[in-house]
Amino acid sequence: MCNSVFKISFLSFFACFCVFNANAYEYNNGRYGMKFTGYGSAGVIELDFENPVFVGDWLVRSQINYAVAANNTIGLVYAIDELAIYQDNAARDSFIFMENTNLGRIELGLTDSIATKLGVGLPDVGGLRINDNPLFYNKIKPSGAIISNTTLSSGRYDMRANFVSTPTRPVQYGFSIAGLSSKYNYAADLGIKYRRPEGKTKTAFSFGASFIDSPENFQTDIYTPSVTADWRAQLSTGLNLQYNSWVWGLSGRIIYDENSIGMVSSDGVIAGTGISYDLLNYTISGTYLFSQTGIWDDMPNYTAHTQVLSFRYKYSENVNGWISTGFSAGSPFVSAGLKLNF
Repeated sequence: MCNSVFKISFLSFFACFCVFNANAYEYNNGRYGMKFTGYGSAGVIELDFENPVFVGDWLVRSQINYAVAANNTIGLVYAIDELAIYQDNAARDSFIFMENTNLGRIELGLTDSIATKLGVGLPDVGGLRINDNPLFYNKIKPSGAIISNTTLSSGRYDMRANFVSTPTRPVQYGFSIAGLSSKYNYAADLGIKYRRPEGKTKTAFSFGASFIDSPENFQTDIYTPSVTADWRAQLSTGLNLQYNSWVWGLSGRIIYDENSIGMVSSDGVIAGTGISYDLLNYTISGTYLFSQTGIWDDMPNYTAHTQVLSFRYKYSENVNGWISTGFSAGSPFVSAGLKLNF
């Protein structure tokens, strides 16, 4: 075990600094502004503690904005990440926006729904993307469909309009509408987030709801089959409580398809919980995820349990190293790498 962790740490250290060497860039000149942000993570994962394979994740986001008047801004956002490339998409985000600091923000283009953007996930300090289609499912293939994300998703790469209120108040809310797709008639989303960052115990809570009318061969989760049904409804919720250096999280999601067609179901439930503790430059976290598909209809169901224990050392504000170990789809794994934020 110790030899495996040492070998993984050395390989990930080498891979990360060979591949990722970037600095954040921000430019402002009067009414104009430009910003580039993102992250890169590189490492290896060992399935059954043998035969290490490369595992990596990255995201680059660019924004250009122009202040048309006091408190009013227009802009353009383009982002690309590893997950978009994995799904053969040319962008994670590609949209224009209009923002009023007193009222909120309108987005129009290819982007996540507002329920996704306002969702609260689970505390995790590893580099395996626990809250967004975890990377280990790419390497450890489950024997059935898995709902991998507790945060609601109704189609990341679809044309939609989002409205979201300003984040300066404790309660932030928004809604989305999408209808320019050949794979459904329309999709509507609602998202609410409550934050209380003051006091000894800090709180964040989210609620999301989604309705998709007449989905046809439409896939919202990459580890479940595409759905064809009369309609799809989803609910999700998340809670984070922080007390001093402790953070505890609870999150869940329900997916229901009305009169779905197919031999394998893509709806069901996912629930998870996690806890983390931070001490100086060191942080440890534990995460548990439970997924079950095929529970609403007379179809084969599949249940999956995932446990992940992660450790992170923060070398600097932008560079950290991580080690994760656990069980996924009944298989043990260990993984390690380095992450660069910029």
